[in-house]
Amino acid sequence: MHSSPLAPSARRVDENSIRLLPKAEVHVHLEGTFELADLLELAKESKVALPGPAATLFDIDTHFAESAGHPGGAGAGAAGLSGFLRFLDWECGLIRTAAQAARTAYRFAARQSASGIRYTDVIINPTHWSGWPGTIDSLFDALAQGFAEAEQDGLCQVQMALSLLRTQTRAEATGVVEWLVEARPARVIALSVDGNERESGRTGEKFAEAFTMARDAGLRRTVHAGESSGPEGVWDALLLLHAERIDHGVRSIEDPRLVDYIAEHGIPLDVCPRSNLTLGVYPDMERHPLAELRERGVIVTVNTDDPAPIGTRLESEWALCADSYGWDENDMIDLARTSIAASFATPELKASLLAELAPLA
Repeated sequence: MHSSPLAPSARRVDENSIRLLPKAEVHVHLEGTFELADLLELAKESKVALPGPAATLFDIDTHFAESAGHPGGAGAGAAGLSGFLRFLDWECGLIRTAAQAARTAYRFAARQSASGIRYTDVIINPTHWSGWPGTIDSLFDALAQGFAEAEQDGLCQVQMALSLLRTQTRAEATGVVEWLVEARPARVIALSVDGNERESGRTGEKFAEAFTMARDAGLRRTVHAGESSGPEGVWDALLLLHAERIDHGVRSIEDPRLVDYIAEHGIPLDVCPRSNLTLGVYPDMERHPLAELRERGVIVTVNTDDPAPIGTRLESEWALCADSYGWDENDMIDLARTSIAASFATPELKASLLAELAPLA
């Protein structure tokens, strides 16, 4: 039985002890991992003006406003999800060369390793990369080269989930999957979809053909749902898009039948608590449903989503959960075990990491 929500912790879980745990991360966007120094460097190289003062570049509401009538959260989320996504467009538009893309991939793997992350399924949405001069295959080739170099240097192993954008058409989505199936780009192992559910409306039916093609071709599937929309988006992801994991999924809590379904079928929810608070999905950890979902038997992983603008790292996310819900070291080991099992790593790597973790339990 897990600790009750908001129970006081007997001893605070130290972030360094979390770093030492072998683990995976399964919900993080490459577009949301550019540190401030990276952005300043890229802007100078590409001769692009900053949208706001350098010292407050992640105060996104000062240069990218939220849609009218939809207030955002705090910090980087003060401009809401739509403003946040426009900021990601600007960031990725700074990448102009293969060397820059490969460098971005390598630095990402290094940052993951600094948090003790041994394997990552990283999400990449090519529609954000508007400054890229080449084709989609050349972008993913450059990123794969950076990840391969990082792995050769002993850093975190990274594989990619290509993400569709909710506003793309049915034909665009199937075209992307046709390319994936034919080209089989290195390190791209999964199909995803992200974007603002609240603005796009339900898109499950539109993308059903693309995700069915992906399933039939042996690609893995992970779908953003239950963040800016309610439980209906999660149902669509499961029943129409053949989702093996749900990114976010926290609003499943609003439908008890859905919670029971997810628990019974072992569908992991890849939750990002600080992102949810930053973007105003929930006001605080007390009202966040993470602990309740876990108590009700749902498989839950804890992730960073877009760590650089949000100002977090994976060990901080896990420590936040420990502080908020009274979770202890055993809960951290359980999170590590769950992260590995829920990942799209090879069976061999999963077995190796789980064996390394076993003596700590």
